Amino acid sequence: MADASGTRPPLVSHVSVGVTDVHRAGLFYDAVLATVGARRIMEHGAGIGYGRTFPEFWAAQPHDGRRAAAGNGTHVCFNAPDAAAVAAFHAAGLTAGGFDDGAPGPRPEYAPGYYAAFLRDPDGNKVEAMCWIASSDRA
Repeated sequence: MADASGTRPPLVSHVSVGVTDVHRAGLFYDAVLATVGARRIMEHGAGIGYGRTFPEFWAAQPHDGRRAAAGNGTHVCFNAPDAAAVAAFHAAGLTAGGFDDGAPGPRPEYAPGYYAAFLRDPDGNKVEAMCWIASSDRA
């Protein structure tokens, strides 16, 4: 992990989603997060932490021992560098056992230049990749 001294910490330290099968979740998140420049940073028997230098996103079995369930209305959005990475995120997720929840494309109803794709992981958690594009781009 990187030493964060001298930097302002982000508002959110990390986000976790509950999964029923850590290995299966790892296959999915290894694929989709690589498209936005993240990788496995740490892992233990109950979960895997992903990030660029610090584990900002966790796919883990719930600490209370109960079955994982996707939260209605909950989703995690990952910053992508460009529209091609958003498309790669979506394609990688479908190949790795995820489900389409919104194909790559502009989302002008969110904001001008907002470009995103949505997936459900194998446990039903909703994840998104997004980037900003010029209003004339329709990648």
